[in-house]
Amino acid sequence: MLLDILRDFSAFFELTAFRLVTWQMAVMWAVCGLLFYLAVARRFEPLLLVPIAFGALLANLPTEGLITSRILADGLAETGVLTVHGTLLDTGGFRVDHIAGGLYDFISQGIKLEIFPPLIFLGVGALTDFGPLIANPRTLLLGAAAQFGVLATFIGANALGFTSQQAASVSIIGGADGPTAIFVSAKLAPELLGAVAVAAYSYMALVPLIQPPIMRVLTTRKERAIRMDSLRRVSRTEKLVFPLLVTVVTILLVPAASPLIGMLMLGNFLRECGVTERLSKSAQNEIINVVTILLGTSVGMTMSGETFLRAQTLMIVGLGALAFVLGTAGGVLAAKLINTVPGLPRINPLIGSAGVSAVPMAARVSQVEGQRADPGNHLLMHAMGPNVAGVIGTAVIAGYYLATLPR
Repeated sequence: MLLDILRDFSAFFELTAFRLVTWQMAVMWAVCGLLFYLAVARRFEPLLLVPIAFGALLANLPTEGLITSRILADGLAETGVLTVHGTLLDTGGFRVDHIAGGLYDFISQGIKLEIFPPLIFLGVGALTDFGPLIANPRTLLLGAAAQFGVLATFIGANALGFTSQQAASVSIIGGADGPTAIFVSAKLAPELLGAVAVAAYSYMALVPLIQPPIMRVLTTRKERAIRMDSLRRVSRTEKLVFPLLVTVVTILLVPAASPLIGMLMLGNFLRECGVTERLSKSAQNEIINVVTILLGTSVGMTMSGETFLRAQTLMIVGLGALAFVLGTAGGVLAAKLINTVPGLPRINPLIGSAGVSAVPMAARVSQVEGQRADPGNHLLMHAMGPNVAGVIGTAVIAGYYLATLPR
């Protein structure tokens, strides 16, 4: 009798997936728990980290119907690459005998086919007021200076043994722009996508913790208390011409940046033209919310323990932190340099830190730090200038990488 019970239990156990659990999965559950803690308990970018963490949890369970492993014609197995009825979409040149794609074989095509990141940019453009940048064009220089972290980290990653394509993917973390990091990694170094995306979004979430110490070290209390002149009123015509002008000039200079810049400026034009309110609201809400869920979980699904738990991942996290720190410092120091030019209105160096992008969180950090030095100081709108410039600058660098590095 006991033997029969044990036999039945053994047969039942064989039907479950417990026997498929590996130590890598268990470690990744702890990583997912940390991401959930940061998102839920500490409220660090929950709209981004919750989908990523849940996707990573699914990636580290022995699931069925989410990511499909397939047998190739030469007998090799390949995971998570979609073909339909034998038609090759993205298998790196292999022909597949039989396919029955899982859910995320299909959803993740939004990353592989460059759909999700540009749609996020559409929403960002619709949510963002470009007026502060138009009113004070000098802040464009601060956004450009904050890209120093991206370029310096590219050189450093190359020196540490990363390929040029991998170095580009890692360095773009310094732009504190998750969609751009995903866009570049999916094209140049898909094997690093999970680590790069998690690092980029984590540093975006940690902006209020990482940036203030750097800002305080590089500035004096007197500099942090500088009050800037009120921004001039930007006309509706200027707000309509600006996205069109940026679209034309940027795409002529860096055609590979077209998907990001084009969608960013389309979203902003929908916001400012005054006759597409329904479309603007859809871009700001329904579209960006749905795409954030799909993008976040798709990124999380790339974080299987076998690929994520490597020494290389720790290097990526460390290099991403370096890029972020150097980008913040570059923006602050550029503002201080501009203040040495006689005859120009003084800039509060704190707004230079917003050049790393992370719209609008980095601008809020500038506001908070400014009010610590002078409670009556209001820097938020001034900081939005370099904040927007940082988004544009990171997209341009991404386009340059894609145009110059072989894939």
